Amino acid sequence: MNREWKGSVNGSQQNKNSEYLLKCEDISHSFDYPLFNNVSLSLKPKESIAILGVSGSGKSSLLHILSTLLKPNKGRVYIKNKNIYNLKDDEKLKLRREEIGIIFQSHYLFNGFSVYENIELSSILTKRPIDKNLLKIFNIENVLNKKVTQLSGGQQQRVSLARVLTKKPKIIFADEPTGNLDNKTAKDVIESVFKYIDLKNAALFLVTHDKDLAEKCDKIYRLKEAKLIREK
Repeated sequence: MNREWKGSVNGSQQNKNSEYLLKCEDISHSFDYPLFNNVSLSLKPKESIAILGVSGSGKSSLLHILSTLLKPNKGRVYIKNKNIYNLKDDEKLKLRREEIGIIFQSHYLFNGFSVYENIELSSILTKRPIDKNLLKIFNIENVLNKKVTQLSGGQQQRVSLARVLTKKPKIIFADEPTGNLDNKTAKDVIESVFKYIDLKNAALFLVTHDKDLAEKCDKIYRLKEAKLIREK
């Protein structure tokens, strides 16, 4: 893909950061043992990053740190030029609601609701209209009146994605989003995400075990022995 976004930079730290949707500097974190040390990376509009690593290497923890869910032991995280762990709780909540979309391996849909009601809930909470083009991208416009329990696993995951993207987030954080899907459905789902970031000038931060999926991204990193290593 290797898409580039041109931004103006005048040399100041603020303008350097404004070129990026996401930037972290010297992130370190540990629980009972060190997960990673001095991690730095950046993500521009229309750009995608994949993080590879074995279970327990800290991939999900890094995603949680970058998406406002877990404060690091050390380092700084900027989203749209805001140092997120210097924000007040209500400011962080606003940022999370308006700028960030998080996709997990499990879809976390409301089983008693229809497809449309699941997506509508996101629209109501964020006060943003449902994008009919988004429903077409995810090929779910013909199942809107069905209960989510009537859908296949692939359809459920596409509904989950549509619900997240109804928020119109600028950064999508995806933690093994295709782990429960067959290869064809996984390919369709991830291609829909790439369409979204291209159309909406957004960006993708992907955590996965799947090397083939990671290869679709602009940059690939691997967490290994507490270090983040660039592979692509």
